[in-house]
Amino acid sequence: MSQILEVHPQNPQRRLVQIAADTLRAGGLVVYPSDTTYALACHIGDKRALERIIALRQLSKHHQFTLACRDLSDLGTYARVDNTNYRLLKRATPGPFTFILPATKEVPKRLVHSKRRTIGIRVPDHAVAQLLLELMNEPIMTTTLRLPLGEYPLSQAYDIHEMLGRQVDVILDGGACSLEVSTVVDLTSSNPEIMRQGLGDLDAI
Repeated sequence: MSQILEVHPQNPQRRLVQIAADTLRAGGLVVYPSDTTYALACHIGDKRALERIIALRQLSKHHQFTLACRDLSDLGTYARVDNTNYRLLKRATPGPFTFILPATKEVPKRLVHSKRRTIGIRVPDHAVAQLLLELMNEPIMTTTLRLPLGEYPLSQAYDIHEMLGRQVDVILDGGACSLEVSTVVDLTSSNPEIMRQGLGDLDAI
């Protein structure tokens, strides 16, 4: 069974979040709260952990994967962005947005969209997610925790533990999360395109 750790949503206990970071580095799957829904994460370089997520969520081979980043300091390593879009990203992050950008060669090929050669970039505005990323000192592969037949994402850690206790390794319980997902913005063309409307003030785009 997975380990469920109760963490304060505004002032998370560092020692507990460290357990989650160590689990990611060891190839495990971690559920963590974000500024939108609960999310599922693995280490960006771990093929087996990614395969577990693909199986759990029954993702297609053309799924757009996303990297959660602590801030924009890693942006140039994993995505190509011009000055105009960088200013947009600065206005909108941290926040409930996922930005689709051309991927660099530093992104593992298994995470790059098979047709578009893109990667999603997300900077969550949540203390638990931010501390996890600080302790990792690198981005993590992340996806909304929505089950294949579920209409909505799972929003309570207890329900996640009941349903996925044998399929994930650590659950960071930061209280109830939203049922609304992030807004997805495609920045691969000359004008930003909203691919999915979710949380987030579009005036920042």
